[in-house]
Parts: sequence; C-alpha cells; structure tokens
Amino acid sequence: METLGLEIVASGAGFVVVNKPPGLLSVPGKGEANQDCVASRVRAMFPDARGPVTVHRLDMETSGLIVAALDADSHRHLSRQFEARTVGKRYAAVLGGGAWRDDEPTTGEVRLPVRIDPDRRPLQVVDFEHGREAWTKYEVVGREAAGARVAFEPMTGRTHQLRVHAAYGLKRPIVGDRLYGGAPAPRLMLHAAWLAFDDPSSGARVEASTPTPF
Repeated sequence: METLGLEIVASGAGFVVVNKPPGLLSVPGKGEANQDCVASRVRAMFPDARGPVTVHRLDMETSGLIVAALDADSHRHLSRQFEARTVGKRYAAVLGGGAWRDDEPTTGEVRLPVRIDPDRRPLQVVDFEHGREAWTKYEVVGREAAGARVAFEPMTGRTHQLRVHAAYGLKRPIVGDRLYGGAPAPRLMLHAAWLAFDDPSSGARVEASTPTPF
C-alpha cells in the first residue's frame, strides 16, 4: 500500500513502518521549502496520531524502513527499545574501491568513535578522544568488479555511522556518497532493508523488510 509517496510495509495499533525513498527528509528541515518529510507525511496519513511521531531517522540520501509512532505511549516504548539496542537493523550497501581482495575479511566489525565536524556540518569525523562510541558489523554478500555488496548491522546509531565506517574503517566509501569520497552514482547506495522491534501494544516481535532498489 502506498500513500503520499510512502509505502506502508507494516502497521499496528500504535505504529507504522514506511519505506522512505531517497531524497526525502526524515524530519522537517529549516525553512518552508524543507517541511516535506516522513514525519509530516505520516501525520497527514494518520490524522488521529498523537504525540511525537519520530522515533529514529535515516539520512535524506538513504532509502528504506522507518518506524513511526502513532501515540505517545508507543513513542516512549519504541524509543526505549532503540536506547536499549534491542531493535534489529540491517542495511544493504554497495562499496567502491575495486574488487574485494582475497586478503580482505568478508565478515567483521568496525569500531570507530565519531563526532560532528563543527566547521563542515553535517560531516562526521573519527575522533578517539571526543567521539561517541560507534559499532558496526558487516558481511560481504556479493563481489563486483568495482567493489562489493555488503550487509551492515549497526549496533549503535550515530549520525552517518555506516558511511564513516565504510570510508574510514573499511577504506571503501559507499558508492554515491559525495561527503565521504564515494564513486559518482545517481544516488547513495545505502538502503535500510530490514527492521525488527517489539510491538508496543502486544509485545510480539515485528519484522519488516523491503527489497533493495539497486
């Protein structure tokens, strides 16, 4: 089902999971021209929604799954799950840098602390002294002549975490990532493909997935 340009992937009494297209903000930006976003569209789709809608965000350039809350109690419940790191998240990405070499591990993790660069917002930098903990697991799921397809599992949720860890941890920027040195492409090749969390009302585990569009 698609409404206001957002595909509804899963829903419950207090939540909805939508598939965000690339180029759409998660929350309103500054100025009248930047008010169109996932949060405003969800409110238009569910006019009876109460309390904060936004539980988590995706970068504007990133596509994929976002869960939004439809009432204040569900928002608190979902927010606590993200804070406790009990939400499952999996992203699909295409990395550049040439064919994956035989001496490069096909599974592993990146642990590099990150922080905002105040002089070059929204750029994030690796900073072992002042950065916040950032932890990503990865698995190469396909090799290509120009790089590799990788499944990312972020264990923390820092801004641009996957983009920074690809560029500086794996030394292979995500294709289409203009901020971190990615090869040119029509879009950022990063997609939130799978999301799992507990239904705020019933406690049942909810799993949502959407095909990778690249």
